[in-house]
Amino acid sequence: MASHIVGYPRVGPKRELKFALESFWDGKSSAEDLKKVAADLRASTWKQQSDAGIKYIPSNTFSYYDQVLDTTATLGAVPPRYGWTGGEIGFDTYFSMARGNATLPAMEMTKWFDTNYHFIVPELGPEINFAYSSHKAVEEYKEAKALGIDTVPVFVGPVSYLLLSKAAKGVDKSFSLLSLLPKVLAVYKEVIADLKAAGAQFIQFDEPTLVLDLEPHKLQAFTDAYEQLAPAFEGLHVLVETYFADVPAENYKTLTSLAGVAAYGFDLVRGTKTLDLIKAGFPSGKWIFAGVVDGRNIWANDLAASLSTLEALAGIVGKERIVVSTSSSLLHTAVDLVNETKLDDEIKSWLAFAAQKVVEVNALANALAGNKDEAFFAANAAAQASRKTSPRVTNEAVQKAAAALKGSDHRRATNVSARLDAQQKKLNLPILPTTTIGSFPQTVELRRVRREFKAKKISEEEYIKAIKEEIRKVVELQEELDIDVLVHGEPERNDMVEYFGEQLSGFAFTANGWVQSYGSRCVKPPIIYGDVSRPKAMTVFWSTLAQSFTKRPMKGMLTGPVTILNWSFVRVDQPRSETCYQIALAIKDEVEDLEKGGIGVIQIDEAALREGLPLRKSEHAHYLDWAVHSFRITNVGVQDTTQSSVKVLCMVLELALVCMTFTPQESHQLKRSPTGSTRCLQCLRRTFCGSTLTVG
Repeated sequence: MASHIVGYPRVGPKRELKFALESFWDGKSSAEDLKKVAADLRASTWKQQSDAGIKYIPSNTFSYYDQVLDTTATLGAVPPRYGWTGGEIGFDTYFSMARGNATLPAMEMTKWFDTNYHFIVPELGPEINFAYSSHKAVEEYKEAKALGIDTVPVFVGPVSYLLLSKAAKGVDKSFSLLSLLPKVLAVYKEVIADLKAAGAQFIQFDEPTLVLDLEPHKLQAFTDAYEQLAPAFEGLHVLVETYFADVPAENYKTLTSLAGVAAYGFDLVRGTKTLDLIKAGFPSGKWIFAGVVDGRNIWANDLAASLSTLEALAGIVGKERIVVSTSSSLLHTAVDLVNETKLDDEIKSWLAFAAQKVVEVNALANALAGNKDEAFFAANAAAQASRKTSPRVTNEAVQKAAAALKGSDHRRATNVSARLDAQQKKLNLPILPTTTIGSFPQTVELRRVRREFKAKKISEEEYIKAIKEEIRKVVELQEELDIDVLVHGEPERNDMVEYFGEQLSGFAFTANGWVQSYGSRCVKPPIIYGDVSRPKAMTVFWSTLAQSFTKRPMKGMLTGPVTILNWSFVRVDQPRSETCYQIALAIKDEVEDLEKGGIGVIQIDEAALREGLPLRKSEHAHYLDWAVHSFRITNVGVQDTTQSSVKVLCMVLELALVCMTFTPQESHQLKRSPTGSTRCLQCLRRTFCGSTLTVG
């Protein structure tokens, strides 16, 4: 039996790439220094997978910034503003596209499907001249081969690349990006020829857009592309990899009919219906790369359940046609559990980071072949049982409270007009009041104070004194600027999710559980392992302290339940909606305590509402139903005189926004005017949920 990894984290177990990149960008190290760190990371990753027994080891999944940007470099699709004149693309042009420079803006960055990873969006138009301009894929294949490791070069597939691109500025909106497919394929053919000459036997094309709802002409583009590439595939085994969801039935037919393709990769963790499609029909003589080990979360695999899935597949296509794999690239998980010092042994036994998932993949492949490691499977079964029965996972009171929410509407009882009147009488704000989102810059000094307090190098009294002084400065500044509703600046907070998770039960935090968000930017998501509750107030002390410095309204600021959920590693033993309701109840308790403390304006940030939206349109309504319900839960209990607002950075609900442009004088007049935009703002409030919608 064979095993395979779709992709692997590139930042390094201790963020070695991050520090090397930032040193290079700051001019503190050379390009050769950066290349040396990168080469060491690649070699270590390939050797680790080889030692674990993985047969199909990916190459060209390492990137200095982003794999889509790497594809742009390979194709020579550099926007004209960067002044690139041809030849091999070097660091100057590459990082200018990624980060901009002193005179030029970077290319747009957006989320990679429904993950927290960001990619650099290609900018294309009819005048672009594609040219083979980065030999990175071939160079890395040769690099691995020199180490005695034969790898599978991985590429963003040509059709997905175009579907994920955008028209360059000034290009007519009617221009079809898919019309560029023949030009793109010409470069792909050159790369394939180079790889064949270097000795490559297997090649992987990631076509994740095949899990989306696609119009017929987009599906046809896949058929056309692979028909044109098929002659170039002669002598190669070609894998087309999909991930993040089920492949829709029509897309499945297209995928399994692609010319020249020998194998198909499926996400069998999130793609719960894909097995039915395979049962209904699978082309003979082809291979299935079965993604049964979760590439998106950090829980240890249920090996017995995965083995059962693999045996079911074997009954359809035969064991010899199955390759055990991850459901997606492991880019979206933390790197290695070995480096964790903060987690206790029980919780660690429930987890598997990328390094551990590699071992799981190979163990499943061996078990399917009849060489089951009984001790390894027994330890896994014990860990699965421990997690199901551990008293720290289950809180009966929390479960009852969350269950009681079902069927409840949780809209505030009084209509919005009456609440607005009550709030205005209490707050006495102008028609168009001013405020800020809430967080002020985190200075080096602030970070030092928090770090020293955490390390117990300064006392709690010294810490509170330092934070109190910072809040006082922020309040004075806002009063000087004549802001109507003030904020305290959040100097005590390390992160808008981590700060709350550290004070909620059911959360765990890692020391080195870093995950790449983009470039050198890494995040350390909390782990939600059990039922969530709030043992004590989290923000009331700081908000009421800030209110004591001013007579103007002080705004309490909380992160909403959907954002906390979407920016965490979430437990998988119950629906995400159930966990979100539990978080919502904890935030509801905090909202009500803020109100009791005299805070009359409360902002609940839902910056990640958009990120949880399912990839398939048929699933949108269900998600929005429980996500919006969760937000409503948080503020349903407050008095009419308390103003609650939601800050949504990426709004998915259909709102009619009126864009207004004013001179500073007009803006001042409007702010103090009894008419102006009142009607528009009230309409927005009603549209969302009867709370104030803060439009930034």
